[in-house]
Amino acid sequence: MSESPPPPPSWSITGMANNAVQFLRLPVIASSGLAVVASGLLYFKQNELIYPRNIPADARTNVPKPRQFGITNYEELQIPTPDGESLHALFIRPTRKGVASNVTVLMFHGNAGNIGHRIPIARVMQDVLGCNVFMLEYRGYGLSTGVPDEAGLKIDAQTALDYLRQRAETSNTKFVVYGQSLGGAVSINLVAENEDKGDIKGLILENTFLSIRKLIPTVFPPARYLARFCHQYWTSEEVLPKITKIPILFLSGLKDEIVPPSNMTQLFAICQSERKVWRTLPNGAHNDSVAEPGYFEHIHSFVKEEVVGDDQ
Repeated sequence: MSESPPPPPSWSITGMANNAVQFLRLPVIASSGLAVVASGLLYFKQNELIYPRNIPADARTNVPKPRQFGITNYEELQIPTPDGESLHALFIRPTRKGVASNVTVLMFHGNAGNIGHRIPIARVMQDVLGCNVFMLEYRGYGLSTGVPDEAGLKIDAQTALDYLRQRAETSNTKFVVYGQSLGGAVSINLVAENEDKGDIKGLILENTFLSIRKLIPTVFPPARYLARFCHQYWTSEEVLPKITKIPILFLSGLKDEIVPPSNMTQLFAICQSERKVWRTLPNGAHNDSVAEPGYFEHIHSFVKEEVVGDDQ
């Protein structure tokens, strides 16, 4: 990939977000053209359908670098997991002090592409908030080893959080977990498992789903009767109510064509957090909600009011 021009200056959000969308127009679970095939392959090949890590075709080898988006202060990492995999990750430092200088955002991406495709989002995060951003690439994605499945991704998420807890420059920061689509399910599980530790101070969810089984009839209508055979569950609707102390921001694109917006509405309704914030993006589709007006302003307000709070 050729070098991209430097991103626009701080708070020129539209240009930076549109840059992100160029990379985010990736299918989630699979395109409608695969629906018929998916009916027959759901049980035996469901991991390939749920985790399309080879989309686009060079996603396992061509991972864009932060420098292509004007970021110079970063580290590229390979982090070992307890079960023997090696996870590719990026640690991006802020270029200036901002409202969240003592915050580290842990980003979990959707189910296609790689972390390089989401760097423009990280760039806006660090520019708007003045925070650290840690981007994890799940096993089997990009430059990470292994094969993705639900159990493995849960290990990956915990590995990332444990790494940040042990890293000197992040161990005393406040952690905000941010997940898009599948990344939202990963985030919900991680936060629920670690709430009692006290260092996760916020959770941001964008366009995520109730469960894989409930999503199948929408994405693969011909396979709706086979949903019960799905062994990848991601039951966010069961796990989310376990989170009661951590503030949660819900960002819902109302024109999401992959995950019905009603999924986010229902997740918000069953959320038991003492502090939950609902924000809609009226024209946001599944992959371009990040480019909608107000997206990063909502995140800025949430972090400032619910995460940083009295530190200001």
